[in-house]
Amino acid sequence: MLRSRLPLLITGITGVAGYNAFHYFHARYPGQVVGTRPKQTWRLRGPGIAVLDAEDAAGMDDLFERHGFRAVLNAVGNCNLKSCELDPLMARTLNIASAAAIAGNVRRHGCRLVHLSSDLVYSGKSTGGYVEADAVDPVTVYGKTMAQAEDLLLAQVPAAALLRISLPMGPSFNHHAGAIDWIQSRFRADRPATLYFDEVRSCTYCADLNEVFELFLASDERGLFHCGGPRATTLYEIAQVINRVGGYAPDLLKGCPRIEAGPMPPRAGNVSMNSNKVARALGYQPFRPWPLGEDLLPLDRRWHYDRPEEETRSLLQITERLYRYPECAKEC
Repeated sequence: MLRSRLPLLITGITGVAGYNAFHYFHARYPGQVVGTRPKQTWRLRGPGIAVLDAEDAAGMDDLFERHGFRAVLNAVGNCNLKSCELDPLMARTLNIASAAAIAGNVRRHGCRLVHLSSDLVYSGKSTGGYVEADAVDPVTVYGKTMAQAEDLLLAQVPAAALLRISLPMGPSFNHHAGAIDWIQSRFRADRPATLYFDEVRSCTYCADLNEVFELFLASDERGLFHCGGPRATTLYEIAQVINRVGGYAPDLLKGCPRIEAGPMPPRAGNVSMNSNKVARALGYQPFRPWPLGEDLLPLDRRWHYDRPEEETRSLLQITERLYRYPECAKEC
């Protein structure tokens, strides 16, 4: 069904979700997919990659005119919490103004829009399990600008689907972005990483997200949908899994409650999401729990110190079990 909505534009391919989506769609529909990245990330290049800063509205207009896109997966945005707090204007430009430029072109060209938002439109002050009808109450500039972008798109492109994602678990282009790569980069350099006991997210494998993106791009579903995995996981537990699976020194992992992290940037609490609505729309549960496997479930705060002799620990194991789930490792 997606072939009738090609060519496809994927914005923001420097982020983990956009980067993995671009490679997925580029492989499935060669010559029919264009991904955009900013000028400063010059190392990310290759067939189908266009250089375009998110704030360049005129450049976006020109890109649409040249390619005649029939569908857009909008993954652009700056999710660096501290950078957004220190430079709210930059956050508004990248997270709101860029969405407005996309909206204008989507209306002019009559194409399908699937926009990626964030679980951080919520504060996490409740017990989690947020549903789409829950009121947003972000505590960060990033979350506030993402919520404002949602409002803009719902008003200007009512036929669009807005997917709130959590932490997409997959490789990043620079081996430093995203949860897995950032945490692993600290451990790999023999540097400590401090993660929080009480910030809770709904991690998802990028392989699952890519299939959901494709189904939504091909469908006419509209409105807000939560796209989070079924297992609520703390940031500290995420780091425990990475530390143990990668075979890194357990003492490098430090933990604390959010209140001890200081006020900059503000941290959300339990922003885990209920994704039953997207399962109903698709007719099946699209998300597997991350990490997949009962042997990768931390049992306590010292779980990552427990290392059975028969357990395999390596960078390859991170690739095969944490970037992607075992049964698709050879295919993804």
